Amino acid sequence: QVQLVESGGGLVQAGDSLRLSCAASQRAFSTYTMGWFRQAPGKEREFVARISGSGGITSYADSVKGRFTISRDSGENTVYLQMNSLKPEDTAVYYCAARRPRAPVRLDDYDYWGQGTQVTVSS
Repeated sequence: QVQLVESGGGLVQAGDSLRLSCAASQRAFSTYTMGWFRQAPGKEREFVARISGSGGITSYADSVKGRFTISRDSGENTVYLQMNSLKPEDTAVYYCAARRPRAPVRLDDYDYWGQGTQVTVSS
């Protein structure tokens, strides 16, 4: 069982930056694909970004491309989401997720999820 703990959320103004962190409890973390998702009030959860186990492959939702950067530090069992030029529409609960080395059957097909951290961007 992998436990994921997100941190770094908060209340910021439009144009500001935040860095979210997700700490994983297992050393096997280095082989897992890690993802960030978000869910705004009244909306479905949506994909934000993901990074491969090696860290060599990343992908982003079109809505955050060029503003957000996902990275990982396997030595610290931590994945990060650097969020720049934040917009009010980025307001959501952000979730970290981990997937064992296997092929996903859908975009949000992850094995473990964190409890989420709130990001609020005021205009």
